[in-house]
This record gives sequence, structure tokens and C-alpha cells, in this order.
Amino acid sequence: MTQQRFFQLANNRLAMWFYMLLRLPMAWFSGMSVSSCTPEKTVVKLPFSWRAQNPFRSTYFAAQCAAGEMSTGLMALGQLQERAPMSMLVTNMEAAFFKKASETLLFTCEDGNAIAAAIQKAYDTGEAQTLVATSTARLPDGSVASTFQVTWSFKAKTSKSI
Repeated sequence: MTQQRFFQLANNRLAMWFYMLLRLPMAWFSGMSVSSCTPEKTVVKLPFSWRAQNPFRSTYFAAQCAAGEMSTGLMALGQLQERAPMSMLVTNMEAAFFKKASETLLFTCEDGNAIAAAIQKAYDTGEAQTLVATSTARLPDGSVASTFQVTWSFKAKTSKSI
């Protein structure tokens, strides 16, 4: 699939609904959706509903972590289209929570250029590259509810590891 086609599908609500149902059932169940996805920036929406709620009437931290990961990982998946196989893996995640998340959250990652550079360096050197991508969750009023630092590792697959 081409990068352009990948990003078209990522921005297609129905296509992403089916993708999440089949590949990311927890994201599908929580009602997550992609608001926009480009090679430079991704915005993922996590609605406030009973499916992602904790007993304290706020969005469960694990659902927030999943949306934070998705907002960073979609751009990487897009960058890997039309290329040789590559492993991508989350090796660390750090989160900070600032406000009670009792409304819909928008998770934004604008590290697409850094992700593309790390992936290219992994192909060029043949060595694993790590990158810390940041996702910021905002409430409808624009205030920051939480931030996520997702460490990704990218390594080109060799013929032995395929």
C-alpha cells in the first residue's frame, strides 16, 4: 500500500472502525477514532463514555495510554508503507496526568518528521533506533489533561528475522 493510500484510509472513519475492530479491539471498544492523520501530525479522539471510564467518573488511565500510543504509532505505520519490513515496538511509556478527564479527549502528536528521520536512520544504518514521541491529551476547552512520552524502537528486519 502506498503512504498516500494509508493516510487516506487512516482518515476514513469506517475503514479505521473495521481496522480497530479486527486489529485493536480495545481501541474499538473504547470508541477511539482518528480525527486526522498526516505524515506530520495525528489527532486521536477518545470519547468520555462508560466503556473507558473508571469508578471515579473519569477516563481510565489505560484507555488514555492506548490513545496516546495510537496517536504516535499511526504516523510510524504510514512511514513504513512501500518499504522493506521493519520492526516497531514500544519500549517505554511515561505519562503525566494534570486534570480530571471527564470529557472527550483529543490526543495530538506532532512528531511525524522526527519519526520519519528515525525510521530512515534505522534503514540506513541497519541498527535499531529509538525515538521518544510526545502525545498531548486536551479537553474540549483546550486545557492539557495529560501527556504521554512513548519510546519507539525501529529496526530493519534482516532476511533471518523475517
